[in-house]
Amino acid sequence: MKLAELAERLNATLVGNGEVEVTGVRGIEDAGPTEVTFVANPKYAGLAKTTKAAAVLVAPDFPEIETATLRLGNPYLAFAQALGYFYQPPVYAPGIHATAVLDASATVGEGAHVGAYVVIGPGVTIGAHATLLPHVVIYPNVTIGEHFFAHAHAVVREGCILGDHVTLENGVIVGADGFGFANDGKGNWHKIPQSGPVRIGDRVDIQANACIDRATVGETRIADGAKIDNLVQVGHGSSVGKNTLVCAQTGLAGSSIVGANAILAGQVGVAGHCELGDGVILTAQSGVSHDVPAGKMLSGSPAFENRTWLRATAGFQRLPEILKRLSQVEKQLARAQEAGAAKEEKA
Repeated sequence: MKLAELAERLNATLVGNGEVEVTGVRGIEDAGPTEVTFVANPKYAGLAKTTKAAAVLVAPDFPEIETATLRLGNPYLAFAQALGYFYQPPVYAPGIHATAVLDASATVGEGAHVGAYVVIGPGVTIGAHATLLPHVVIYPNVTIGEHFFAHAHAVVREGCILGDHVTLENGVIVGADGFGFANDGKGNWHKIPQSGPVRIGDRVDIQANACIDRATVGETRIADGAKIDNLVQVGHGSSVGKNTLVCAQTGLAGSSIVGANAILAGQVGVAGHCELGDGVILTAQSGVSHDVPAGKMLSGSPAFENRTWLRATAGFQRLPEILKRLSQVEKQLARAQEAGAAKEEKA
């Protein structure tokens, strides 16, 4: 593909030679003379001057460099789109493998690929153009929309409802029992039936080994466009809002409510029955045990306002120095007090 053609597809302004042949996309430090790269983070701007790439995707106000540039409003999104032009994932032909087990009452839409050892239980409905790779298990009475893609060993438990264009990566479990147990007062824990399903909206991606638990009563909900990263735990009866990102190893305890367009960075913990408003950002390893109003950015454990946390952590690093200075001040005061007492005795 010519660089000029790529610029046209991305609706970018080309500065440089449009006749250069482009064969792929790569990171700025590794890109070669037939590959394009991007700069979205200012800390990598200096590398644009030394990159060997054919062209760099940059913002419109990026400084001029010797390398050709494709200028547009969102270089990172354009980079993702460009990847799609050059990388083509495997294509799975329609058909049902001989080892797959489909209950007679299950309905699978046209154009589906059902791989080896897939199990689809009774009463299941799956829309058109689904792809179920080996060892996927769909429990009874599940309803799934169109363009479903389940990688190997994904599991959808009984009664769950999934929308269109849902992707489950390897090892995802949707609808496992929530962690619900009642104590009988004698030290024994009794399992509480987890009767409610998981409801997942459209265009939801759930990454490897994430677990979305079913509800004790009601539903666990993942709204349209939400993205759930690897090893995330969404507890029973929780709700994740539209277009919200829940990053790796985050845990939501039961009945947590997360609004739309929120970002929960890696290893965030949210206590049960907490409500996080729209647009909330919790930075990595934050721990929240209270409601958070919309638009707030919190850090730390227990989490508090990000700017205050930044000042606090800066102060924490200076504690040895501060303690040393405090010790010196205390010694000076002690000496001054001793000198004063000595003068009083002489008087």
